Amino acid sequence: MRRRRRSGPTRRRGNPGSEGLILLGLVGLVAVSLIAALLNWLAAHPWVVALLLLAAAGAGGLWLWRRQEAARWEQVRAQGLRYAVEHLDSLHHNDFEFAVRDLMHRDGCSDAQKVGGRGDNGADVKATDPYGRRWVIQCKHRKDGWHGSAVGTPDLQVLNGTGRQIHGGDVLVMLTNGRFSRPALDFAKSQHLHLVDRHLLAQWAGGSHPLWELLRAIPPPRKPNRLS
Repeated sequence: MRRRRRSGPTRRRGNPGSEGLILLGLVGLVAVSLIAALLNWLAAHPWVVALLLLAAAGAGGLWLWRRQEAARWEQVRAQGLRYAVEHLDSLHHNDFEFAVRDLMHRDGCSDAQKVGGRGDNGADVKATDPYGRRWVIQCKHRKDGWHGSAVGTPDLQVLNGTGRQIHGGDVLVMLTNGRFSRPALDFAKSQHLHLVDRHLLAQWAGGSHPLWELLRAIPPPRKPNRLS
């Protein structure tokens, strides 16, 4: 007869999760001890804390100074922005709107933005001038410039219907590198809309005067300003 082998005592396997918790606890304890030691050392050497604070303040001041310098140079660059009207003729209509936005920014409209596209509700560029007036500009680019098709009354009617009610504009401008039809000129006058044709655009884009100095019958400033 075969003798049955007696099975030895069953060994219990340790829980690997508990070992991980123990290790994590030891690491945490060491970290807390190191932090406590560091705090005690800093308390005994307060000049180190003062030195660190001074270094942080210096770094923050340097960062702020560099940021202000970058903004100042950006303003200088923007103030020197010029466009020849022939260059504007060669642009895609989308880039033409960006150029108008940049010119408004050059003149001190820090919030100037291009909003043209589908569903723009008659506005391509919007901006607030230094006097607090809200500008709503609709751009009409003509590849053939003055010899292209004239901007007519229907386009002005869209701007007139949305510029104040939807966009809250104080100054509504229709701008083109071309020309306007005679009915459009009459309609703009009757509705207090401002027109910028090729000749006025060339004067504005190639010069240094802001657009509100070149247009007539501009609304008064909304807020006091050092320029007013």
